[in-house]
Amino acid sequence: MEKKRVFSGTRATGRLHLGNYLGAVKGYLELQDRPDLECVFMAVDVHTITTPYDHKNLGEATKNIIMDYLACGLDPDKAIITIQSKVPEHSELSFLFSSVMSVARMQRLPTFKEKVAQHPDAVTMALLNYPILMAADILIYKASLVPAGIDQEPHLEITREIARKMNDLYDTDFPETVRFTTKGEYVPSLTGEGKMSKSIEGSFINLTDDLETIKKKLAATPTNSGKGTFKDVEKTKDFAAYRMILNEDGSEAKGVDALLKFVELFEGIEKRKEYEDKYLDDGIRYGDLKEELADAIYMKLKPIQEKRKVYEDDPTLVDKIIEDGAEKARKIAKETIAEVKEKMGFIK
Repeated sequence: MEKKRVFSGTRATGRLHLGNYLGAVKGYLELQDRPDLECVFMAVDVHTITTPYDHKNLGEATKNIIMDYLACGLDPDKAIITIQSKVPEHSELSFLFSSVMSVARMQRLPTFKEKVAQHPDAVTMALLNYPILMAADILIYKASLVPAGIDQEPHLEITREIARKMNDLYDTDFPETVRFTTKGEYVPSLTGEGKMSKSIEGSFINLTDDLETIKKKLAATPTNSGKGTFKDVEKTKDFAAYRMILNEDGSEAKGVDALLKFVELFEGIEKRKEYEDKYLDDGIRYGDLKEELADAIYMKLKPIQEKRKVYEDDPTLVDKIIEDGAEKARKIAKETIAEVKEKMGFIK
């Protein structure tokens, strides 16, 4: 049976946090164990430079993503694990792909418009070409499956457009990549607004945070008097709780909602129900809740941190994994580049 390829990458803009782990990486662990799949997981450092970044910290940030991957359980014997810039064919294929996409099409992307609004003084060609590079990341391996959230769908549509155009113009055989979701948890921001994100200060708990840091971050989560009511709501794609938590005046208590979701994730549904009963009755003592929750989160992170220390203490092992992964990735990537260039008319 021919294996299908899966590609996923993480930008080197910060260490992995609980949202990355529960929402994505735990799903990757299941994918790497499937005999019908060949997985490629990368720290995509070239993507990082499409928006303002700290060039003095890029190398360290990139290696941190790889160490977080390994600490979480991604296995170089089961999947290709490496760094995007170690496979220069990504950038070469991206340039070839740019010859079939118009500037106008790329400028219409809502994600491009959002980034322009965020970084009005850094609207570069790299930013405009971000989705084309993403298409190259995927199609260089002829990956037919990409685990990603719905927010990546506009970019994946560009990937499919490029595959169709290349196939029509040059008789290539790129697959039309399909987005799918792994079994994962929606992890809310500590601020109570949206999901946990490393781009929003104060919203995340890193996998490397110690107990005291976790306590400080939870302490900043907004709360109320400890009493209120609930409102039953339908589930949405980004809201996994089955009830909306309200303040006593009927307004939405987003910070409390986030805390109870964390209780559910790290202490279990029964513990959440216990706090819900208190919320409707005598009230919740948030100091006690946050203290107990911090301990529960840290106990889940401790094994990951202990495994990560093995890699921190042996950087040559990490370098070897990166280089071995790059060698495996380049073997596939070179074949794709050679095929594409020949079909586009370049001299062998």
